[in-house]
Order: sequence, then C-alpha cells, then structure tokens
Amino acid sequence: MIYTPKIKAAIRFAVKTHEVYQKQKRKGKDVAYIEHPLNVALILAMAGANEDLIVAGILHDTIEDSVLAKKVTPELLTERFGQNVAELVNGVTEQDKSLPWEIRKERAFEQIQHFSHDLLLLKSADVVSNVWEMIDDYGRDGEVVWTRFNVPRDKNIEQKIRVIDGLCKYWPESPLVADLMAIKEKLYTIK
Repeated sequence: MIYTPKIKAAIRFAVKTHEVYQKQKRKGKDVAYIEHPLNVALILAMAGANEDLIVAGILHDTIEDSVLAKKVTPELLTERFGQNVAELVNGVTEQDKSLPWEIRKERAFEQIQHFSHDLLLLKSADVVSNVWEMIDDYGRDGEVVWTRFNVPRDKNIEQKIRVIDGLCKYWPESPLVADLMAIKEKLYTIK
C-alpha cells in the first residue's frame, strides 16, 4: 500500500494546523502554507523514504508553527503518529523561535552534524523545497523577494549555502545530494 492511513491522517493533521487554525501563507505570498510540507513529503517519497519519514515531512513544521490554542507537541505527535515520527519532527524543529535569527540558524546548523541519515534526508527535503521556491520567486519577482525575509539577501543566501554544504558533508551518499548541489549552483548565480 502506497497511500497509507497514516499518511492520510498526517495530511489532515497538517491541514488543520496550517490552514484551518491559522490560514497560514507562504512568506509574502497568497499561497497556502500546506503546499510546502506536501512538497517536502513528495520529495522524500521520490527519494525512496519510508512511511514514517514521509509522514514526518508532512508534519515537519507543525510544532514550531502551531498556534497556542492548538499547540502541537512532540507528545501529541507521539500519541497520533508514533515516537519515531515525533522524534523526526522534533529533530528539525527550531526549539526557541524567540531567539534572534542568527542564533537560531547557528543552533540549527550545529545540530546537523549529529543528525541520523533520516534527519539529514528530512532536512535536505525541507531545504530543497524552500530554496527552490525562493529561487523561483526571485526569478519571477526579482529583488522584492528579499523583503519577505528577516535578513538581507547576502546573509540569507550564505546561510542556505552553509546548510547545503553541511548536509552534503555529513551524508555525501544522500539521494538528495545532486538536488542540493544544483540549488547551491543556482544560489551562486543570484548572489
């Protein structure tokens, strides 16, 4: 079975978290946020990921993006989707979004060196989805894209290249290395 009840439940859960409870949109656009986690899950499926990893891709932003009234926690994800899924999602979650961008990104980068292959694949799929979207937006909208982010263009691009380098370094055999390297090359053309 390819489209499993667990995947269906994860999609419903993510839609409620991102759409129903907060009508969340992608940065600076009138695009439903749910597009991103579904893209991450599709990338993971195309890379040959197992069911739990695909489910984690669908749910990967639910902890950090949930509203207080409907807070998603690792415990809730464990109850609904199992401990492995909860650990995967929590592993790629920024734990304290109140910290300045630089500190959050540095902590996230430092964590990569301790990631399992599953976490590296999940993070890689997230990066592939986010960065290709940013590159596509830049191609369509030009310099206005950088106003959607909390940091200037060069800092944003440098951080993404650094993460790509880390992901490739810690798992050079990842099925997403070619995608990551293609993104890195494209980032250099817009830098």
